[in-house]
Amino acid sequence: MRRRTTLSMTATAALALAAFATAPAQATPADKAQVLASFTQTSASSSSAWQAAHNDQGRWAAYGFDWSTDYCSKSPDNPFGFPFKLSCARHDFGYRNYKAAGQFPANKARVDSALYEDLKRVCTAKKASCDATAWTYYQAVKALGS
Repeated sequence: MRRRTTLSMTATAALALAAFATAPAQATPADKAQVLASFTQTSASSSSAWQAAHNDQGRWAAYGFDWSTDYCSKSPDNPFGFPFKLSCARHDFGYRNYKAAGQFPANKARVDSALYEDLKRVCTAKKASCDATAWTYYQAVKALGS
């Protein structure tokens, strides 16, 4: 009797583990592509929406976005005191998430343009040298970004 109980418990545990192993993971929201697109447009409102999401990443956890960044890569994050760091982080967000979605080539030019628009917004109240620096960063990612 003891052996039968042990076998029964083992079988029950195995079934429970099998059910757990085959249970579907929580589904990614159906609008992930639209949300990604809304966060990577060239407009100031898109940039603001992304910044709000970046500041509250937990709210977007179900989307499985990659928020990792190396900021401006091998370029300075704050060249000549111009704060480009967040603009570069949004650019990384676009690159990483479109690559993960297998849609990078179709979106690269827009994500690069969004970076340039973000950098120009940083420069709005700054010197003309900031605009020139923004143009240089844009040309670098346009030509070398991958």
